Amino acid sequence: MTALAGLKVVDMTHIMAGPTCTLMLADMGADVIKVEKLAGGDDTRRSIPPAIGDQSAAFLMMNRSKRGIALDLRTEGGKQVLRRLLKDADVLVENYRRQTLPKLGFDYESLRAENPGLIYCAISGFGRTGPYKDRGGFDLVTQAMSGIMSITGTRKGEPPVKCGAPLTDITAGLLATIGILAALRSREQTGKGQMVDTSLLEAGAIQTYWQSAITLATGEAPGPMGSAHPLNAPYQAFEASDGWIVVGGANETNWRRLVELLGVPELAADPRFETNAQRMAHLGELEAALNEQFRKRSAEDWLAALEAAGVPAGPVYDIAEMHRDPQILARDMVVEVEHSTLGPVKTLGLPIKFSDTPGGPRWGAPLLGQDTRAVLLEHGYAEAEIDALAQAGAIGEAGGATQE
Repeated sequence: MTALAGLKVVDMTHIMAGPTCTLMLADMGADVIKVEKLAGGDDTRRSIPPAIGDQSAAFLMMNRSKRGIALDLRTEGGKQVLRRLLKDADVLVENYRRQTLPKLGFDYESLRAENPGLIYCAISGFGRTGPYKDRGGFDLVTQAMSGIMSITGTRKGEPPVKCGAPLTDITAGLLATIGILAALRSREQTGKGQMVDTSLLEAGAIQTYWQSAITLATGEAPGPMGSAHPLNAPYQAFEASDGWIVVGGANETNWRRLVELLGVPELAADPRFETNAQRMAHLGELEAALNEQFRKRSAEDWLAALEAAGVPAGPVYDIAEMHRDPQILARDMVVEVEHSTLGPVKTLGLPIKFSDTPGGPRWGAPLLGQDTRAVLLEHGYAEAEIDALAQAGAIGEAGGATQE
């Protein structure tokens, strides 16, 4: 038994933020029915290269463990199918602009009237209220507007730098998952569903907790610091003789262990470095003094010595090196799923472990319209009705749905 077994989720999401949310729900056991548009489906299907076989690697990553159907919501038949799916759904997740689904007749109030227990989760660039509610939003835009790009990079005065990962997209998806689970808990007590509304902008804003604390306390906005921490030192990357490592020597115990290990215990008594506040005030000098020592030995030597001394440290991996790390593999964070046409496909695992209700990727991402017929049969359609809907262009099936 999985944690969310029996939960029916209608997934009307695309690209990254919404699919992150439904990916989490699917890997925890929910029956996620991904509704894709005709023609073409989720835009991520065209995020090529890279591809595995004839399928987008990006789409495969974000949509495993889900079933897929294809509908043309411009047709009455397509709308009829969606209404039937939503009539007894537990959750609807969508990440369209605010007026897209209401224009098609699927506004929250109408859906709630038919299904009072429905939890309607909307993920957008800026949220469903406020002066920007009708704006479209992308990760790049909200990384900029949330301040993340102002604190990413090496120093002030350089061109703005985006965090390499789509930080606001993924965080918004995780926030949506948290909101849905909280709404499900509330529904257990009240019997009522509700709207869950989160955005990429808010997802970016909460990534600035430390920097916002500084700004709200001082009135001054901090800038980028490379790998260093805005509040504690030393806590950053250092250069060994053959590469880079990161070291977390910020609290007093680890600071003293670090300078003993480096063979410079006198730094602990240096007036510039005696306290964390002094170390932060002289961060450039501290970095130079420590790098002078770190450059004397290899990264492997330092990491072994730091672990033996109890000082938190680690290598700076690229993504391929991360995938090979024994801890990543031991935690099932790189696994294989079976795809209907490609066979075994590697993907990332579920980052939450359960003692009694284990979850994780269950199967590969669907082809466009792969499960349309099976899902419609489950919802009371006869074979002849499905054939008629397909003939009218209201639904698509794998092999017949347009994948371009």
